[in-house]
Amino acid sequence: MLGPTIDKYAAPKNAYSLAFTLTPWFAWISILLFIGGIYGGLVYAPPDYDQGESFRIIYVHVPAAWMSMFVYVVMAIAGACGLIWKVKLMDAVARSCAPLGASFTLLALVTGSIWGKPMWGTWWVWDARLTSELILLFLYLGYMALQSSIDDRRTAARAGAILALVGVVNIPIIHFSVEWWNTLHQGPTVTKLDTPSIHVTMLIPLLIMSIAYTTFFITMLMVRLRAEILDQERNTTWVRDLVLGGTDK
Repeated sequence: MLGPTIDKYAAPKNAYSLAFTLTPWFAWISILLFIGGIYGGLVYAPPDYDQGESFRIIYVHVPAAWMSMFVYVVMAIAGACGLIWKVKLMDAVARSCAPLGASFTLLALVTGSIWGKPMWGTWWVWDARLTSELILLFLYLGYMALQSSIDDRRTAARAGAILALVGVVNIPIIHFSVEWWNTLHQGPTVTKLDTPSIHVTMLIPLLIMSIAYTTFFITMLMVRLRAEILDQERNTTWVRDLVLGGTDK
């Protein structure tokens, strides 16, 4: 049952239609979650006993950092599926992920620097967590540069998939760097084996914002995927009919 369903939506035309249908649903869910998360982070959550009001940047920084790693893993898995099973849709998913992941990574680095200045007294240090996150940004940029430098889409997809898979080794380094090395960056407060060391009034808005970021990523992924499919299938009959018919589904 699952196999025929996957085969059905692996077809570019069906994938395009599905993405077109789901995009507004995820967009509205994302908007509502952002409203709830922002209210919770700015109003519901009390000031931190040590960092005061400045801690509230975590509601932007932490989900962005989580998403920077999550999107890279999605990109690598999609690239691997395209490389191994020659699924063109997965190549399009990987290409769609790269600029989104780079944006999340840049946001995490910028907000981390803004947070670090009052907390650490400096905008940047060559800390293990910060340095490995910067390397992640370079991996995203390298992937996009590689895709742009190769004219043949299949060759570009294979080269990008190999780069993405090699770069996966950086993900556990980012996650565990604060535990493996003596770093300036604080240790984990939510993703711990024991009870999270963050009060529930602060934790709930953080989790809501994390889900909001995830649904926003899914929304933008489907928007970019539709554009990738149209570009990839531009010489097919169904795309010509779509363009000439003046409809977007």
